[in-house]
Amino acid sequence: MEILEYAFMQRALLAAVLVGITAPAVGIYLVQRRQALMGDGIGHVAMTGVGLGFLLSTSPVWMATAVAIAGAVVMELIRWYGKTRGDIALAMLFYGGMAGGVMFINLAPGGSNANLQSYLFGSLSTVSEEDVTAICLLAAFVVLVTVGLRRQLFAVSQDEEFARVTGLPVRALNLLTAVTAAVTVTVAMRVVGLLLVSALMVVPVAAAQQLTRSFAATFAVSVAIGVAVTIGGTATSYYQDVPPGATIVLLTIGVFVALTVLATPLARRRARAAAAAAADPAECAVPAQPVAKG
Repeated sequence: MEILEYAFMQRALLAAVLVGITAPAVGIYLVQRRQALMGDGIGHVAMTGVGLGFLLSTSPVWMATAVAIAGAVVMELIRWYGKTRGDIALAMLFYGGMAGGVMFINLAPGGSNANLQSYLFGSLSTVSEEDVTAICLLAAFVVLVTVGLRRQLFAVSQDEEFARVTGLPVRALNLLTAVTAAVTVTVAMRVVGLLLVSALMVVPVAAAQQLTRSFAATFAVSVAIGVAVTIGGTATSYYQDVPPGATIVLLTIGVFVALTVLATPLARRRARAAAAAAADPAECAVPAQPVAKG
């Protein structure tokens, strides 16, 4: 295939596959926790890390990872202790992260907003070997956490109080989920972009939920959708010369719409069958016992 003849596309496709795996793997826990927009907030904070990477002449990916993890920890602390004014604190954190990224990258030698563009919306040609190494290491951490601790993370995501009663370290697991989400954002920023990564964490999970009923099935289908749309979007971006991040997100939304249309008749059929079974007295009636004759 022509697309595999170029080294930069090989790196881009590998990064896309890893993003397709990790983003839904973390997103399923965020959806369960009603924190679907957490990835978007972390993406804003990670912009400061990208700007610092350019300013200090270090790897923007690793610097963004460090700053995103710090931001995720602060977000969790605000969630625990900032009950009254937590939303204002989060808003300042998110907007401050964006402003810091723009400021630092303009202060960097030879820096400009054009350097930030590829991190905001993704770029195929700028994925370097160093980026691929970082993405592989970070993706391995995400998969290890989301698969190895899936039972504990699912329990905490479903009901924190019940999980606490059973003896699970709820706060530690919540913090680990936030850190894993932060790592996932930095994994995805080279392919999808910081401003669009949240969609890839949430929409494949929402699409999978149209067809599945169990957590394990939703996990598997959402990861499959994530891999399919990232590869498809990356290939489309190469052949049609369109932005990769926007292409991947639009494909993901298209999959969600298609599965919703397919799932609606099935859901109605199940509902009619359940209603018919509940309305049929013959299926629920207790057989009459014969009366003994004396």
